[in-house]
Order: sequence, then structure tokens, then C-alpha cells
Amino acid sequence: MSKRSRKTPATRTEKGGVESGTPQRYALIDALRGFAIVLMIAYHASFDLNYHGWIHQDFNNSSFWLAARAGIVSQFLLLVGISLVLNVQRADAASFWRRQAKLLAACIAVTLGSYLMFPRSFIFFGILHFILLASLLGRLCVRFHYINLLGALLVLLAGIFYSNPLFNAPALQWLGFMTYKPFTEDYVPFFPWFGVVLAGILLGRLMIAKSAWFIGHQPANWARPLALAGRHSLVIYLLHQPVLLGILSMVATS
Repeated sequence: MSKRSRKTPATRTEKGGVESGTPQRYALIDALRGFAIVLMIAYHASFDLNYHGWIHQDFNNSSFWLAARAGIVSQFLLLVGISLVLNVQRADAASFWRRQAKLLAACIAVTLGSYLMFPRSFIFFGILHFILLASLLGRLCVRFHYINLLGALLVLLAGIFYSNPLFNAPALQWLGFMTYKPFTEDYVPFFPWFGVVLAGILLGRLMIAKSAWFIGHQPANWARPLALAGRHSLVIYLLHQPVLLGILSMVATS
């Protein structure tokens, strides 16, 4: 990567000028992340309605709900991989480490909060824990190109088809090679899901050739709230379930 490409890109102001030194947002990526957030909230709202007995769905075995969850998680993790590439491409290590610190704090809060609410099924390696680890390892993989495609295939195949009772031990359950699904409120194991992040890194590398289009592209007016939500995805993730559960609890007791 040339010295020129490692500089933080300048951004255009509303008057057409350039504001140097400001990290550039990719509004289209933010909007896609915001769309994933909307789907996630809809999924969790349905789950909460089922929890309160207002609808009757089998979230653990229904092919529809299993596919919905897999699709939502995949969209988030593809965007994690793409974002890692864009962050490295604009040499914005400071924002990466700030994000990692926020993720670490959020992981601690999620684990402690879930333990207080569901001590027998608390979250020990959910999607935030996964993203924290996958971001650290994925950033090292950004330097590779099509090798990430091979890595993605190997990780996906290993996670889907390999299991061993050895990995049923609590300290190894995060890897994903267990012979049964652990009893927890949220579980995103390293295998096979890191394969989706690697696929996102490959997509991000392919997008660099179109980086000027991605920087300049603005979503349609109806999609701008999605882009706003995508910029604050971590806060929304942490708050949406307490808000949903609080509203449903008030309705149930009214």
C-alpha cells in the first residue's frame, strides 16, 4: 500500500470544500448495517412476543426462524469484514482500537446483565464477543486477498461438519466444535462464523477498486435513517432488548 493511500482521506463539506483529517464514513455501508439492525429488532420482538405467550413459534427448530437468524447474523458479519478492510485502507487505527474498547465494555455488560437475568443460560460468547475476537484476528487477514476465500471455505466447512466431544468442555465451547448446542441466550461460535467475516474481507478488498463510488454515494432519502442507525449500531444493540422487554412487560401488566 502506498504512502498516499495510507493517509486519512479528506471529506467534502456541504459547500463543496474539503475538510482534511476527518475519517470518511461510507453511507451505503452504514445503511446496510442499519437494515440489518431493523431485521434484528424485528426478530427479537417476535422472540419476545413468543416468550410472553402472545404468539407461538418454535425458534429453536423452525426452518424459517433458523434461516432468519442465520441471514441476519451473516449480514452483520459480512459488514464486519468489509469495515475492517475500509478501516485499514484509510489507516484509521485509532478508531479501530476505540471500537474494540467499546466492544469489550459491551461484552462485559452483556455477560453480567444476562447472568443477572438468566443465570442458567447467560451469554458467554454471543455476537458481540464474537465480533470482538473476529475483528482482532480479521484485521490481520486484511493483507491477504483471494487467500481469504480459501480460508472462508475451510472455516465454514470445519464449523459445519466437524464436532468432537473434547470441545464440549466449557473452556472450549466458544470454538463451535461441540456435539450439542450450549444452553445460552446467544451463541455465535468462532467456527463457522469467522468464515463469513473472511468472506466480508474479500468483498471489502474487491470494493477498494470502487472506493470513490462508495465514498460519494449517498442513500436515498428513505434510507438515511438506516444509515443513522448503522452509525450507532452498538448502542442500539445494547438498548433495544431492554426497551422491547420493558414495553411488553408494561403492556402485559396493564
